[in-house]
Amino acid sequence: MANAQGFVSRYREYGGEQAHWKVGIFKIRLPFIHYAWSIPEMVQALFMCATCLGAIPVLTEVLGVSYDVALSMVIINGFFYTIHVLLGDPVVPGWVTPAIPIITAFLETYTLGPERYHALIATQFILGIIFLVFGITGLGSKMVEWVPNSVKAGVLMGGGISAVLGEFKDGGRFGIYTISITIGVIVAYFCLFSPIWAEMRRKNKIIDTIGKFGMLPAIIIGVIVGPIVGEIAIPQVQWWPLIKVPEFANIWNTLSPFAIGFPSAATWLAALPTAVVTYIIAFGDFVTSEALITEADEIRQDEKIDFNANRSNLVSGIRNTAMALVCPYTQMCGPLWAAVTAAVSQRYKEGPQAMESIYSGAGTFRISTFIAVALIPISSLLQPVLPVALSLTLIVQGYICTQLAMNMCKSDIERGICGVMGTVLATKGAAWGLIVGIILFLLLKEKSGKKAASAAE
Repeated sequence: MANAQGFVSRYREYGGEQAHWKVGIFKIRLPFIHYAWSIPEMVQALFMCATCLGAIPVLTEVLGVSYDVALSMVIINGFFYTIHVLLGDPVVPGWVTPAIPIITAFLETYTLGPERYHALIATQFILGIIFLVFGITGLGSKMVEWVPNSVKAGVLMGGGISAVLGEFKDGGRFGIYTISITIGVIVAYFCLFSPIWAEMRRKNKIIDTIGKFGMLPAIIIGVIVGPIVGEIAIPQVQWWPLIKVPEFANIWNTLSPFAIGFPSAATWLAALPTAVVTYIIAFGDFVTSEALITEADEIRQDEKIDFNANRSNLVSGIRNTAMALVCPYTQMCGPLWAAVTAAVSQRYKEGPQAMESIYSGAGTFRISTFIAVALIPISSLLQPVLPVALSLTLIVQGYICTQLAMNMCKSDIERGICGVMGTVLATKGAAWGLIVGIILFLLLKEKSGKKAASAAE
């Protein structure tokens, strides 16, 4: 079978792992050498980089930097995205998105300038150390195993609810870009999750080609509809210079602790709770990653996917500590972009003829977004639609997280814990959500096994 499918046997035996260079826990993979380049993911990335660029408004508002400096920071962050697949992590990484409001609120207690920058440096550096400790000690993968199923589901549910609530709350993006987001979400949900669309793809080659591009149709609709209804400005494309060279000197002199000094002991201490809560939220990404990859691995028998939470912790730790020292980032460096990983996974599950390896999709996408955000014509084209693209991503993430959470629950007890914990997490914060989830598990765990059936009655 492997010989009959040349696109499978080029890099691995049927049922084996994709080719790599093993370096300890890491498995180095390079595009073209260890996995094929995936055109659909490349094209999708050219538009989906709008979400990466969506960090710019947050960076300019919270840190007070210029648009050009903020764009430079996005480019640097984009480079660090690529090391996940490079080192063997089979996912598309992203921000610790639900933590952004928590981090922003903490930073705004400090005066804009070096004082606030020190608070951000301390938060991200501590977060990076937590990631590294969990990866080095092996607690990363053990945490995924040890945490009760109902609590893991509750973390996912909380992340999903939080993502959606943030968009629909008073002052949220939905109230500003109502028509663009509504139409975009309808298109995104239909193209990603509808059985009707899936059946149409099986019957029509043109529709199937469109379906390969995941959320891209929704982003394009936003670019078109937004200016028509007057919710976003008509893009003014800048053709030259072609590539934005990051302003390394400005970023270094303004934000790096090596230039402005390291935070005081009081700042490190004050940042600790925010960093811990951010890790608790990021922990949900490991749960989501495991669920998405396991589901894809079960369907694609031709490739064995190795997801290792310890490795993912280490890579996330490397990214956060490096960014904290060079280019501190309000969005933090999370281990997963759930919406895109789900889109890549969905196409991967269609078979090797659609995507040779999970690394083809994830690797191509992240390398392409790194290149795309540095291309001035693309960043200028997408600048007006950035808020809409970010909103679509979060609402899609909400659907994915809640769906996975409910699928994880095996009994009524687990579903109840998941729902209550998720709601508390989304409304009162990660720490409260985790406390409530653990208490409910300890209180009700006797009924989650043998007595589950009687509880359902």
